[in-house]
Amino acid sequence: MKKFSKRISIALLVLFTTLVVWIAFDLYKPLKVDIRKFDADEVAKLDTAMWRSYYSRERLQMFSELNELLATQYKFPFWRRQLVAYYAARAAFVFKDGKSRQDYEKVLPHLEKFYGEIRDISTTDFYVKKTAQLELEWWIIHRERKKYEEGVLAKALAETAAEVYKMPVENFMEHGKLRADAMKIRDTKAEAGGVTEEDWKKIDELLHKSWRSLHNAVNQE
Repeated sequence: MKKFSKRISIALLVLFTTLVVWIAFDLYKPLKVDIRKFDADEVAKLDTAMWRSYYSRERLQMFSELNELLATQYKFPFWRRQLVAYYAARAAFVFKDGKSRQDYEKVLPHLEKFYGEIRDISTTDFYVKKTAQLELEWWIIHRERKKYEEGVLAKALAETAAEVYKMPVENFMEHGKLRADAMKIRDTKAEAGGVTEEDWKKIDELLHKSWRSLHNAVNQE
């Protein structure tokens, strides 16, 4: 009996050690990806799905969709993408429950960790803190959209993309406008009583055009 228990203990120790090594390898192994190379239609599909999960408060579903995005488009290994998906989902839902700018700014540490991971694997360098601040700013503009003139949200979206890819803002204005138009449909319909499947189809179409525009902008010769 003692020999059997000892064997079980050894087996568990080996499994635990293997798991620790696997996690450490996933988290710290060198990885470089050209973030300009992505499947625009796949990103758009997941973007639509994440919007739906976010607005219906389906946290686990959104986490799963983020996981898929990080795996397919950024090539993150298993354990590392769990962590990065957590940062992004945490930021989204902390913001969702916020009521003021002071509340909203609580998401910055999570956004900085998220963008820090993206920057670490990217072959294109960018400023993490500035990108996180720009990301949060368009979230706030969108949340408080009635305070802003037409076009401000589109420009804020373009500015975020411009910082990540280190290209002129003008290159991303079409991307920003199309994405802002998709948000406007979602917001207007939600305020009017509900977003229908037909509405989501229109939103999805705009997001596909938006991500194709961004893909074209960052892959110009």
